[in-house]
Amino acid sequence: MKNKIKKEMPGILFSIPALLIIITFYIYPLIKTMVYSVTFTNEHGKIVEMAWLENFYELFTDKSFYEGLIATLKFSAITVIFSILISLILAILCNEKLKGVPLFRTIFSSTMGISVSAGASIVLFLFHPSIGMINESLKFIGILPINWFTDSSYSIWAVAITTIWMNIGFGFLVLTSGLQNIGVEIDESSQIDGVSYFQKLLKITLPLLSPSIFYLLITTTLKSFQSFGQVDILTGGGPSNSTNFIVYSIYKTAFTNYRFDYASVQGIILLTIICIIMFFKFKFERKVHYQ
Repeated sequence: MKNKIKKEMPGILFSIPALLIIITFYIYPLIKTMVYSVTFTNEHGKIVEMAWLENFYELFTDKSFYEGLIATLKFSAITVIFSILISLILAILCNEKLKGVPLFRTIFSSTMGISVSAGASIVLFLFHPSIGMINESLKFIGILPINWFTDSSYSIWAVAITTIWMNIGFGFLVLTSGLQNIGVEIDESSQIDGVSYFQKLLKITLPLLSPSIFYLLITTTLKSFQSFGQVDILTGGGPSNSTNFIVYSIYKTAFTNYRFDYASVQGIILLTIICIIMFFKFKFERKVHYQ
């Protein structure tokens, strides 16, 4: 037993820093959130008395919560679908043997080096109702300027476009890496068999690329549910709660309204929704073609 402990001690010691980080930033906040959700707290975050399920009842009878939930799901669907689709198209184009491909690969992956605050600030000027390039272009083709950040019909699209643009770099790199891992012999054999380009793309390339697409589906979904910086800079959750996504609602509830108990309930609901979505996604993992 002594020899076994002595042999495993270096591994245990090396794992302690990672274990401390997990406990400090994951396990402890999760336990604290669960405790807050069944209690009433004051503006300093101190527990005043037990609430049991009263906070949950308040949440489920709150109309603004359902508005934020619907906005979050809509935003997530838009960003995930278009982020993966655009990244896939760009990766396929850059996988072809064309002139200038290295330059375009650099351009398409460059958004990975842009922070959320910098990206949102750039979009803030591009979509400016008076001097923005987007509205100026719309004027040129005879379309009236759009109030991207103050019109509830367009605000979610402004935030979504920002998020999609910032997701493209990572998605492009993942899918490009997946395409380059597909063996050259597969491409050569399909050419010998007389398979057309689109047949090869649909029946060979995409099935072999499914692990990369599945990984991107998981990561992009998680990132979309955690979107905060672009919302705070562009719309502040408005107008009319059209971009008041759950994560931003948690922030406002806790650090603007000082309702730490109510914010904790929202956090638990968000965690539950993400777990359910991940459960169904992993149920479909068996359809992924691993080489």
